[in-house]
Amino acid sequence: MNKQAGFSLLEVLVATVIMGIAVTALIVGLSQSVKNASRLSEYDHAAMMARTKMNELLLDANLPFDGAVEGTFDPKSGWRATLRPFDARPGAFPGAMILQQVALEIWWQPATGTRRTMQLSGYRPVRIPVGP
Repeated sequence: MNKQAGFSLLEVLVATVIMGIAVTALIVGLSQSVKNASRLSEYDHAAMMARTKMNELLLDANLPFDGAVEGTFDPKSGWRATLRPFDARPGAFPGAMILQQVALEIWWQPATGTRRTMQLSGYRPVRIPVGP
């Protein structure tokens, strides 16, 4: 009996389909990895901007005692800081040192997607203002 070596057409088609499914799964996984890396890069950039702005705010002596300030980094990102007394003892007199809370929210608009935000909070010593 003569046996011919090789693969039948059906075996070749099944192997091709299996390889096609495997390649498709790899491409989908790679695409998702690129999206995740892009999102992490955006968050790293936002965290760097937030830390830098928080350091500036904590050192700025001209900020209001109780109020808010805001600004932009560029047309697609900005910030808003809310300042309020945090640790004022009852009967604290003007000129006394207390803690002030600086609550910072930064926002940015990715090229694709919705507006995202990040919040930070910091504290600094300030004097209670004298007069109204």
